[in-house]
Amino acid sequence: MIAVIGAGAMGGMLAARLKQAGHEVTLVDVSEALVNQINEYGLVVSTKDGNAETIHVPATSNLSDVGIVDTVFFFVKAQHTVSAAELALPLVGEDTTIVSLQNGWGNADTLSEQYQADRIVVGITYHSATVIGLGHVAHTGMGATFVGPYVDGASLARAERIGLLLNDAGIQAQVTSFVKTEVWKKLILNAATLPTSALTGLCAGDQGESGKLLELVDDLAKEATAVARALGYDIDADERVTRIHTILSGAGKGKSSMLQDAEARRKTEIEVINGAVVRAAERTNVAVPLNTAMVALISGLEKGWRG
Repeated sequence: MIAVIGAGAMGGMLAARLKQAGHEVTLVDVSEALVNQINEYGLVVSTKDGNAETIHVPATSNLSDVGIVDTVFFFVKAQHTVSAAELALPLVGEDTTIVSLQNGWGNADTLSEQYQADRIVVGITYHSATVIGLGHVAHTGMGATFVGPYVDGASLARAERIGLLLNDAGIQAQVTSFVKTEVWKKLILNAATLPTSALTGLCAGDQGESGKLLELVDDLAKEATAVARALGYDIDADERVTRIHTILSGAGKGKSSMLQDAEARRKTEIEVINGAVVRAAERTNVAVPLNTAMVALISGLEKGWRG
């Protein structure tokens, strides 16, 4: 039995794929309207080719309906991880594996405050999804997924089981002991592209066009890479910049998660993205003026919405 905490874009997409692969899976969300929609009409998942499928995945906001499960995937926004971890406690037994594939740096640290660290699997995915409407998500992009143990040097056994689950659901996953390097690689991508998209309103393909904006994206990535290297992660700045260009050029009209948050005037995940880069930079004495500026600008944007 699998529980997916968060029935938004990525959580909904993952639950649907697991269900289609024959796994027993339940979506958990605090939105009664969303839960009722999914239970009554199913979860609609659109793909890039224009097709749409309706997958009947049970959803609930009452965890007494579920009981202990084998695996709990967390796919909530970083600012909701604390409350989600508390909410999920009734699902967790003596051998339950906790999985975070969330954006940013620090979600697993938050989960470790509630759960045993050696039962946590962390990772990242380059799959992308967006919410189209209530109970309707679009699987907008596919890419690599990496998972590994949260505790450095720990056994790969739990991560290997999660890798098998993901691969079975059509999400190609690689298990690695160096998963935190992969997390930082994606953090660099996100730090360079998410705030710039939110501030400009541009889709990914437009961000990838040659010009001053792409130069800013490159410089943000180089700053974040310098921090990662100072922390001991073997990441090459030129490889990251080239990879970011490739991702943006192939993303078309896809909207980043932070742009979607900005358009909806929701709180963003800036604190676990560029904010995480800035905090790590302070510990390693690396100058990151551009990442610091992104935190200030997005924070100011959010303050304007509240005003």
